[in-house]
Amino acid sequence: MNDMTLNLADEASVQRLADALALQRKAYLAQPVPSLDERKADLRTLQRFVRENKQAICDAISADYGHRSTHETLLAEIFPVLDGIDHAIKHLRQWAKPQRRAVDWRNFFGAKNRVIPQPLGVVGVIVPWNFPVNLSLLPLTYIFAAGNRAMVKMSENSRHLATLLIEKMPAYFPPEKLQFFDETGGIGVEFSKLPFDHLLFTGSGTTGRAVMAAAARNLCPVTLELGGKAPAIVMDDYPVQTAAERILFVKYLNAGQICTSVDHAWLPAGMVDEFVKLARDIVPKHYPRLESPDFTSIIDERSFDRLVHALDDARQRGATLVQLVPGPAHDRATRKIAPHIVLDAPDDSLLMQREIFGPILPLRSYDSLDAVIERINAGARPLAVYPFSHDKAKVQKVLDHVMSGGVSVNDGLFHVGQHDLPFGGVGASGMGHYHGKEGFETFSKLRPVFYQARWTSMKFMMPPYGKFADRLLGFLTK
Repeated sequence: MNDMTLNLADEASVQRLADALALQRKAYLAQPVPSLDERKADLRTLQRFVRENKQAICDAISADYGHRSTHETLLAEIFPVLDGIDHAIKHLRQWAKPQRRAVDWRNFFGAKNRVIPQPLGVVGVIVPWNFPVNLSLLPLTYIFAAGNRAMVKMSENSRHLATLLIEKMPAYFPPEKLQFFDETGGIGVEFSKLPFDHLLFTGSGTTGRAVMAAAARNLCPVTLELGGKAPAIVMDDYPVQTAAERILFVKYLNAGQICTSVDHAWLPAGMVDEFVKLARDIVPKHYPRLESPDFTSIIDERSFDRLVHALDDARQRGATLVQLVPGPAHDRATRKIAPHIVLDAPDDSLLMQREIFGPILPLRSYDSLDAVIERINAGARPLAVYPFSHDKAKVQKVLDHVMSGGVSVNDGLFHVGQHDLPFGGVGASGMGHYHGKEGFETFSKLRPVFYQARWTSMKFMMPPYGKFADRLLGFLTK
């Protein structure tokens, strides 16, 4: 993903950010705990915005990409947001219910312990370009469910969508509740310096480190959703046809520009040729030619050049490139790169050194599962891992020995779309969670409250200490 621009923002832009935060914080202090009905109304308003502007959203995102399949936007952005809001409305009362906790009987008689979820205040959200609606409005779902207000900074590669959101959203939410900001040069840097009550960033690890460092100046807690080289591991008991169909669908969706996409796939040595043969048949059925309207463009020229260079680098280092659709390998005018499989890419090639984030799938062969686990664990912890096997023991071995942000067994990506599962990375792939109940809790303060009983033994524990205190403390510490 593209990093935030390092240009300096002008003073007026910096002041607009500060004024927006001051406005929202003032509104929060005036009404710190909105009712559940108010929160549900906010969620329904967010849902109404998506429904009433669905086509405009699809058109804006496609304009930002150069070309983005409308069906992919509907499938991966519009539907998850609408469905996620329904899920939050359905479960909000349960999420927000104060939790009862046990009281130690030895110390307190009739006392009560409660954990009360309360709004944090104002949450900042920094959004990447690859799924700009999903990764802005789904977080807002949990931010609003928890009773907060929000400021959202869009990517420099989402100019058309940012314009739409900035123009249209004020008809749905007042500025003291929600404001969107475009990246006009240095805004992302200044945004991350603001003293929010929580900051959510989705993007590259490099920028994530800078965001976390900026937030640390204000002791602002952060949730970082980053990326990494998420592997698929196909085991010898799993049907190669099914594995190929599922991995290839995930890999070339959005032209591979997905942080949780299958970055590369491990297959038993005897399966590789069959997988390639199947891929040559499967992929052209989905994308018969490079200019297919269902195949999405690479987001910008810099990313296009990076991917073409990575393919050339792999070829020069002895790898075999398998182009999966007929015609040209790429088209600079439309910024489209044909789906490729890469065989025998060396470890020091560009494709194997960093997250690919494009329609290129390296295949790696293996002789033992232990060797695959060792190779994966030699690198940074990935955002996801995808084991393919019907052998429960083998799957469990991967779960036990490979730590990742999430897992889909016998498929790719689908753990991300489950609204009742938390989504988040681990280590270099991120920290913190959102989605579902965990999303509500991330943007809440789970506030412990102790209610003292009318009578308490502590009255006998105050100095000067006497014999009763001697006996009681002796009993409690024996």
